Amino acid sequence: MVTLLLDSTQLEVVLSGSEKALAFRKRNVAIERSTIVKVQLTDDAWTWLRGVRAPGTHIPGVLAIGTWRSTGATDFAIIRRHRPAVVIDLDGHPEFQRIVLTTRHGLELVQALQLDVAGDAADVVELAADSAPVAKKKPRSRKAPTPAPADGVS
Repeated sequence: MVTLLLDSTQLEVVLSGSEKALAFRKRNVAIERSTIVKVQLTDDAWTWLRGVRAPGTHIPGVLAIGTWRSTGATDFAIIRRHRPAVVIDLDGHPEFQRIVLTTRHGLELVQALQLDVAGDAADVVELAADSAPVAKKKPRSRKAPTPAPADGVS
């Protein structure tokens, strides 16, 4: 699973050794925060995959890791099966116009991007957890059971 690190200036998609090999990349994907235009959550990342693999690894419906090129756009994708994902649209990034990542931490990423982060890069899950207000649960009131209607038989 991909690790997302965020600091005051950039979001970094940290790739494992196997992810780097499958994506044919030598380094992580660094995204300046100022280039992020929109972040969307989706249940099916495959609908956001556009263009052809160049370079990367693609097993239809199972795995898509690497760079995808289409007319006028270059995207980076890490898609595993049909899992929830985050789609990050970029403007002014030197390499990509869109990043598509399957992650169970999409909501935490959206929350962390709304924060003014100071200091060293931190995992978006930790940032979102630190900033989330503690919600108090209201006790649920229960209705008293209603008696069953009488059959009229004695």
